[in-house]
Amino acid sequence: MTALSELLALTAIPHLTWSMVAMWGVVAVLIYLAVWRDFEPLLLLPIAFGALLANLPTEGVVNPPTAEAAGGLYYYISQGVHLELFPPIIFLGVGALTDFGPLIANPRTLLLGGAAQAGVLVTYLGAVALGFSPQQAASIGIIGGADGPTSIFLTNKLAPDLLAAVAVAAYSYMALVPLIQPPIMRALTTADERRIRMRRLRSVSRLEKVIFALVVTVACVLLVPAVSALIGMLMLGNLLRESGVTERLSKAAQNEVINVVTIFLGTSVGITMTGERFLQAETLKILALGVVAFAVSTAAGVLMAKLMNLLSREKINPLIGSAGVSAVPMAARVSQVEGQKADPHNFLLMHAMGPNVAGVIGTAVAAGYFLALLR
Repeated sequence: MTALSELLALTAIPHLTWSMVAMWGVVAVLIYLAVWRDFEPLLLLPIAFGALLANLPTEGVVNPPTAEAAGGLYYYISQGVHLELFPPIIFLGVGALTDFGPLIANPRTLLLGGAAQAGVLVTYLGAVALGFSPQQAASIGIIGGADGPTSIFLTNKLAPDLLAAVAVAAYSYMALVPLIQPPIMRALTTADERRIRMRRLRSVSRLEKVIFALVVTVACVLLVPAVSALIGMLMLGNLLRESGVTERLSKAAQNEVINVVTIFLGTSVGITMTGERFLQAETLKILALGVVAFAVSTAAGVLMAKLMNLLSREKINPLIGSAGVSAVPMAARVSQVEGQKADPHNFLLMHAMGPNVAGVIGTAVAAGYFLALLR
């Protein structure tokens, strides 16, 4: 018996806690959503595995350095989150992957991306009403922008204690956009509105795209300098894409760079999901507020499109208003799918990309406003 006790003492089993075991259930749900439901697997799977490591009695993973030994692997990798390196680098890849042409061709769709930020404001007010501090409420509210890197960037600055819950809510609900948005879109539009066909977008020249990237960089940095890193890297990635002379760099940003950083970002976020930190009542509040944020953002975008139709002779299909959330390009695809259900020959994808990329910029600007106000 003594030998068995000594053998057991050599393992990590005695260090397991009930909260660790309970978190295995959360890990299982995330893996199920990523692997079997294909919900945002590129991020949910690394987050889930990071959460598993966080809820095992590991060695050499998260321990800080001492005078005698170096720190664990993720003590160093997670500095990419703490030092705010990963979110801007992700934005570099997003910029390289995204065509801003639809927004340039139809600039009024910028209003739809702006309207969708209503979910950020409403959720911020709701979080304050539920007892969260203004800094915490801003971190929760930004979930409504449907932009994971921006949510992490803002939360790390204002409420790092909520990073795990906010990141999981942001990425989980981004993955659930195809389930959350369609009922709201159908409830707020008529069959005739869903069948509106929009005029084909004009061709946008390379010069226009290059000038757009430069102008947006200057304007956003001057107006909201707190998010200079996010906007700067987003537009740098887009400039690499649109310049036509840096194909190798553009492809690297679209593939190797963003893929490697996505692995490190996801697992670093997951590492913060310890049972003691995650299994709290405030986590449930954040998850509930996240649903409200997405719903309000979706509804605001659709309603703004309907309002614009009242004031303009050239009609907009209100379904593209829901793409004002910055889940690129998933939200635009949802607009396309819902539009084709009403009219199989209607193609809304490129029209929806306008508000979709406007939402990316809008969410970053909203984050910059919160940082300037609350930091």
